[in-house]
Amino acid sequence: MGEEMQRPPLCNKVEHSYQLIGKKWIGLIIHSLLEEPKRFSEIHAYIPDLSKRVLNERIKELEESGIILRNVIADRPVRIEYSLTRKGNELGKALKAVESWAEKWL
Repeated sequence: MGEEMQRPPLCNKVEHSYQLIGKKWIGLIIHSLLEEPKRFSEIHAYIPDLSKRVLNERIKELEESGIILRNVIADRPVRIEYSLTRKGNELGKALKAVESWAEKWL
């Protein structure tokens, strides 16, 4: 039998990126953070159909992927805000192109 064909690394990266941004709510969460950092409750208010449980899961995924940053603000009471990293801002720019396409074609 012949050797198995291995996909180039770029294909793996592209597939991984589509798996991430294809998850329900990911795009809207990123969109909600484009202008300024937000607290959990503000993101939830921005996307009211998104359950708090799923929002929490998606935030953790985006943190682990280096797309959003969790900022602990030592006020009284302590506040937590989420913001886009440089990586997240670049992804946001790419998603804005999709938004432009959607406005034109959908």
